[in-house]
Amino acid sequence: MPRKAIAKKRLIHPNHAARPIRLLRKPFQIIRANFRAYLIINAIVYGLVFTGMVAAMVFPDLGAAQAATLEDNGTADLVRSLFNNPWLFSTTILGVNVMTGALWIVLPSLIVPFTGIALFAYKTFTLGLAMAPSTETMAVALIPHSLTILIELQAYALLMFGAYILGRSWVRPSTIGTRNHRQGYVRGLKQLGWLSLATLPLFIIGAIWEAFSLRYLVPLLTQWLL
Repeated sequence: MPRKAIAKKRLIHPNHAARPIRLLRKPFQIIRANFRAYLIINAIVYGLVFTGMVAAMVFPDLGAAQAATLEDNGTADLVRSLFNNPWLFSTTILGVNVMTGALWIVLPSLIVPFTGIALFAYKTFTLGLAMAPSTETMAVALIPHSLTILIELQAYALLMFGAYILGRSWVRPSTIGTRNHRQGYVRGLKQLGWLSLATLPLFIIGAIWEAFSLRYLVPLLTQWLL
């Protein structure tokens, strides 16, 4: 068989074609097998963000304190410096989101079961405080930014869901079909890994939408509506 034909045959080998499908299928299988826990995690994430937004509107001092924190730690200055370069802005947002998920959810959960869930539950509340529509401009910005919230928080919810699977498998190995805690940890870690892969497209799409909507769509909506 000619060398080119052999190379072509290798390129279309069924195993190679099945890999992208498996990357998409496996996280959905994990979600279906633990659907109730997945729904509860989503309710916690979105519920706490909404609670934070309501709290900031009812108690304006909470929102003001969160805004002052963003100014003090340099976050607001960073956003302003990147605002006019949406591709660099989106890349920065992507990096921040990935690091936030790793440091607040994944790494703590690798050390102490379920720790990442508790830590990020607090983080989601503070995010709600920061995103509350305290001014007319922020209220307009929230129109396109609501899609950003939906996409990016879903990625964080998947990480929290993975942290739950890891913690449950670690503490109660029988729930994942293993006999000891070490095996439960390893299997739970694999499932967390699959779910972490599923977050990457969400983080990428969310970062691009956030940067470009803030740069181009929000100013247009502000002119039309205010």
